[in-house]
Amino acid sequence: MISLRELRIHGRGGQGSVTAAELIAVAAFAGGMYAQAFPAFGVERRGAPVQAFVRFDNRKIRLRSQVYEPDYIIVQDSTLIRDVNVFQGVKTGGIAIVNTEKAPDYPIPPGVKVIAIDATSIALKRLGVPITNTTLMGAFAAASGEIAFPALENAIRQRFSGEMAEKNIAAAREAYDSIKGRA
Repeated sequence: MISLRELRIHGRGGQGSVTAAELIAVAAFAGGMYAQAFPAFGVERRGAPVQAFVRFDNRKIRLRSQVYEPDYIIVQDSTLIRDVNVFQGVKTGGIAIVNTEKAPDYPIPPGVKVIAIDATSIALKRLGVPITNTTLMGAFAAASGEIAFPALENAIRQRFSGEMAEKNIAAAREAYDSIKGRA
């Protein structure tokens, strides 16, 4: 039985953080959960730090605030770690998925598991552009176990069509398999 779980996504404007939150919520809903997805940004421009949030639970969600103590975080751009306290409030036992090709060289809060994945390389290979949102969605599905890959695949197909859907699914699948392969 699932209780309320929360995800906070850190990215930069134009990286697809809001889309990732929406698609994760769609996949969670398809898996039988209640879900919410919402962004937090103002008049920022492309490249400015943004956050998006997802909540999921087996019961109706009545909470309507930002996510302050997430169970999970996704960091789409590891340079944000120097500018923003992305780990703020992450629960003990939480998981942080960070898009980076190198080992963490920043302080990690005790009790938080960091999973590094080079999502940019996967996105460039599969999509031809460094947009990492669907890649990191696949990593999240594998690391958290909160959503099944077929539900994630269906959510991607609802958002994208044709070749674009297939490329995004391939990126998500590669990340999913990479993370599952480490377990």
